[in-house]
Formats: sequence, structure tokens, C-alpha cells
Amino acid sequence: MPYQIVNSIISWFLKKRKHQVALFLKYPIDVQNELLFKLLQTAEYTEIGKQYNFSNIETYEAFKEKVPIQQYESIEPLIERTRKGEQNVFWPTPIKWFAKSSGTTNAKSKFIPVSDEALEDCHFKAGKDMLCLYFNNNPDSQLFIGKGLRLGGSSAIYEDNNSYFGDLSAIIIENLPFWADYSSSPKQETALMSEWESKIEAIIEETIHEDLTSLVGVPSWMLVLLNKVLEKTGKNNIIEVWPNLEVYFHGGVNFNPYRKQFQKLIPKKDFKYYEIYNASEGFFAIQDLNNSLDLLLMLDYGIFYEFIPMNKFDGENSDAIPLSKVKLNTNYALVITTNGGLWRYLIGDTIKFTSLNPYRIRITGRTKHFINVFGEELIIDNAETALNQACLKTGAEISEYTAAPIFMNNEKSGGHEWMIEFRKHPNNINFFTEMLDNALKAINSDYEAKRTNNLTLSMPKIHIAKQGLFYNWLKQQGKLGGQHKVPRLSNSRKYLEELLTLMDET
Repeated sequence: MPYQIVNSIISWFLKKRKHQVALFLKYPIDVQNELLFKLLQTAEYTEIGKQYNFSNIETYEAFKEKVPIQQYESIEPLIERTRKGEQNVFWPTPIKWFAKSSGTTNAKSKFIPVSDEALEDCHFKAGKDMLCLYFNNNPDSQLFIGKGLRLGGSSAIYEDNNSYFGDLSAIIIENLPFWADYSSSPKQETALMSEWESKIEAIIEETIHEDLTSLVGVPSWMLVLLNKVLEKTGKNNIIEVWPNLEVYFHGGVNFNPYRKQFQKLIPKKDFKYYEIYNASEGFFAIQDLNNSLDLLLMLDYGIFYEFIPMNKFDGENSDAIPLSKVKLNTNYALVITTNGGLWRYLIGDTIKFTSLNPYRIRITGRTKHFINVFGEELIIDNAETALNQACLKTGAEISEYTAAPIFMNNEKSGGHEWMIEFRKHPNNINFFTEMLDNALKAINSDYEAKRTNNLTLSMPKIHIAKQGLFYNWLKQQGKLGGQHKVPRLSNSRKYLEELLTLMDET
């Protein structure tokens, strides 16, 4: 059949890339160093290149000494100038695309520059590599006998001063070659719809009669879509709708809280889950083995990596180290230099290395999303591991959650207050709370010390959220769909108080 021939040709083509991947697996430090100096040479006559004298930087140490670590606020004036039409500011080739990103919490949008090189040599290359690695692990895959369902951002493309901005997913869809539309569903016009709820309905109408073989998107929003598909079709599970479905490529949030829910919706024994790590700033890592929690750090996408140990983190004043000096199981803040014109940019994510040969990572959280009011240093990785253990021991399933501190009041100890929306409730919330507390103590020695005799931290306090609370909270803020995420942990009570208020109102 024609589709089987196409599947064979495409899979053969994708597997060829494995030889290039083997190069950076064998010589990771050489590949990264060569990349750094290529980026410096390319941008030496830009405004930034002249300011920091790129042409005279000959070692990593000189690069580190001359170019400061920067956050978005530091480079925003340069980005705004480029958005208004100036070029050759931080990258030599024209930049007209900007990925609009507000992260999980910031009300103020960020506009991340996306060069043609970043699109071609990072994002598009990563998309091909994602499939290449999958085919190499699954040589009998029939991925291209059908189509892939793409669930991207909810923003269309907007023009401003001859530059364009939108969600990264919208920019990628807008720039894909025409033939890519034939292997994807929904069609481009539907994928780029702005209004989330109308878009979901349109996607369902367009895809329920397609032969889908793969899913791509953020887990929380993909669950919303799949559950609505079952409502619409009256089927018992997703395989009854799309029998040839074989893999879900997911990223954006930790998958563990959602895993059981997907397994119920997609009860297929050999169904695969592949994690990716991408952001508006670049595409960084891809799961390269079946049934793995580790992601291969991709070293030849035009991104030079540096890392700040979180126990020494001090924002832009931090001391970063190169890939050659990282250690296993240490929490690092990620710093990137890219072919989109970001120079020593503090992206805000934290990771740890699970392997140094090859370099594999796991995402552990965000530099600003933690609770450390009492010295407990609770990070997202701790929280989600503990929640997963509590769910396993109680049979519960979680849709969404957030947590904030309870501040000390006179002699009364403080604590952590959680808002959890359960898909499946525990029989006894007090037992669930105890299991969560015990898991946190086992995982995090600082938390355990502060919990001793309730001296600083009392037992966690858990609110059971009404069904749809987090969805309605995001909707209220105009953050439905795509790449918007719930802030998991915060040193402030702002998000928790907003949720408590909304729960009282509904």
C-alpha cells in the first residue's frame, strides 16, 4: 500500500540522522566548545558582539569573564528595539519572529527572539530527531501510515511593526513546509485558532474520523482533549476511536501525575510514551530509550549550555560551569547561549544529570518555583515524587495542584498549604496527608529536620479543590490551553489565595 511505502521511506531517512547523533555522544565536550566559538564568530559584528568584544574571546574562561549571565529583564530593551525593526543587535541574520511566553506565573509577557537558524537547526531538527530516536528504538513502527495529532498553543500569529509574535507552537506550525500539513491533524487553520474552547471542539470534529498514530502536546491539556473525545464519541477508550495509535510525545510538565490517567484512557499494552524538553528559548533534550524517565541532552542544536549549582544560586551574579564539570544528581539552573541571539541567558528551569556518558538529564523544576520560607528547600521534583508515592499508597489520582507556605504566627509553627484537584479521591484525606508528609520527609532531609517535633513546620494542610477549579482559574486569567501551566510551588500565597477565593465563589 502507498502509505506503507511512505512509512518505510521516511523511517529510513530519519534513521540516517543517528550517525550524526553518535558524533556528539562520542565527543560531547568538543562539540559544545566548537559550537560556542562558532556562535561567537557568527555574532562578532552585532551590537552585542562589539560590546563584549567577541572577536577577542578565545577560551571559555574569557567568554565567562566578559559576558554576564542575563535574565529577560536585562535584555528586554534590546528585544524591544528588534521588535520595532532594528536588526544586527544580538544576532546577525534578520529576526522577525518572537515567541510570546509568560511562563507559568508572570502577568507580563516575554518575547523570545526566534531566528531562522533557531527554527531550522534547533526546533525543526529536534522534531526530526524525536522521530529518528523513536524509529531507532521501534523499527517496526507504522507511525506514517496515519497522522499525528498536534495540540499546540492557543495563540495565532500577530503582526507588530513588521515583526510577528505568537506561541512558539503557532510559529512552528506557521513555518512548517507545506508537505508537513499532510501528515498532521488538525489542519493549520484549526491548529492556529486562538479561542481555546472553540478550538478543542474544532479539533475533535476534524480528527475523530482520521487514522491517528501519534499524539503531541502538553499532558494537562491533552487530557482535556481526550476526555472530550470520549464524551463526543461515546466510546469507552481512545483506542476504540483511533486503533492504530502507538505513541504520545509529551513535554512541558512532569508526566508522573498524569501517567495513570493516560493508561486508563489508552489501554494498549505496547503503547509508548516519549518525553521531550523544549521551550520558547530552544529545544534541549529528548527521551532516547523506550520506557525511560531520562532525556538525552542534545548538543548540536546551536545551543551552548552552562549550569549553576542551585546551592550556590544567586541569579545573574551566579557562577556557572560548563558541561565538562557537571556532577550526577546535583540540582542545576540552566544557562543557555543560542543561535537565536540569547547570550548566557538564565532560562529559569532546573535540571539534574542522571548520566554523564551520555549526558542524560531530568527536569527538576523552576528557579523561582519552590518553597523555602523555613529553610526546607522544597522543589517541584520533591513535591511530585512525594505526591506520586502518596497516590500509589492511597489509590488516588491528581489532576492539578499548587502549594504555598503558611507563615509562622507568634509561637505557632508554620507549614505548607496545598490545593489539590483529584481525578480520583483518596478514601481518607488524613491518611493521604500523612503519606505525603512521610514521603516528603524521606525525600528531603531539610524538610524532615524542620518537621521534627513540629518545631518549624506542622503537618501539611490540604484543600480538596472542586472539579474544574484550576481550569476556571486559568480561564479567568486568559491562560487556557497550549503552553500555559499551573504554578506548582511558590514562596508567596498569591496563587493559593486566588484559588481559595474562586472556590468560595463557585
